[in-house]
Amino acid sequence: MQVVNNLIDLRTALRDIRALGKTIAFVPTMGNLHEGHLTLIQTARQQADFVVASIFINPTQFGENEDLSGYPRTLEADQKHLIADGCGLLYLPNNAIMYPEPDLTRVEVSKITTLHCGSSRPDHFVGVATVVLKLFNQVQPDVAVFGLKDYQQLTVIRTMVDNLFLPIKIVGVDTGRAEDGLAHSSRNNYLTAAEREMAPTLYKILQATAKEIKSGQRNYERLTRLAKESLHAAGFTPDYFNISRQLDLEPAQTQDTQVVILAAAYLGKARLIDNITFEL
Repeated sequence: MQVVNNLIDLRTALRDIRALGKTIAFVPTMGNLHEGHLTLIQTARQQADFVVASIFINPTQFGENEDLSGYPRTLEADQKHLIADGCGLLYLPNNAIMYPEPDLTRVEVSKITTLHCGSSRPDHFVGVATVVLKLFNQVQPDVAVFGLKDYQQLTVIRTMVDNLFLPIKIVGVDTGRAEDGLAHSSRNNYLTAAEREMAPTLYKILQATAKEIKSGQRNYERLTRLAKESLHAAGFTPDYFNISRQLDLEPAQTQDTQVVILAAAYLGKARLIDNITFEL
């Protein structure tokens, strides 16, 4: 695996790959790789001839009092994982490369970014959209692979790619989970042993709510209230629990058939997010 940390070397390496007629799949990450990330790498290998991953802890998507300084940095272990799973090139830009002075440009996908995570993290998705577009312009991949765990983030990226006519295929990969159902996440590292035992309850409540809807329950306000009460009873502090349409993440109506339930909740120091999608 080749490792590059500047734009000139990145473009030189990828120019040589393209000269061989190879397609490129891209997996952007913030490092601290877990099994879910590695599934993205494996999927990328199936989607294109050559896989590029990036590790960049993006400061603009962290809000005040969030965990930028404490975000896990495990570069040596990450590199070993990427080599084992067939990544061809690792790109390691720094802040000066990603945000050169004067740093005047931001990318905003309106409306859907004000919902769910956007309501409690108002600048988060501007940071996400901006850094992803910059990385897309630097790597210029044919395919980009993202996990479905952050369903809202994937929706934002797909909308941006569609609205800006970017020639990139966006592939979503099912959420990787531990045997007990907890979604893989770098922030799981913040859980104490006792909290780790409690954490799968979030997904269980999502499943239980989806089961109620599939059985014919359509009082979404009541189901949402009951889910939040269940989270409180289990030791969580809910941020949100929303029953929405898959297409635009607006509140689901009784006639909607493609549904996603999105949830975020605090458990100790960790803010966990998860979702479940289904059709009626």
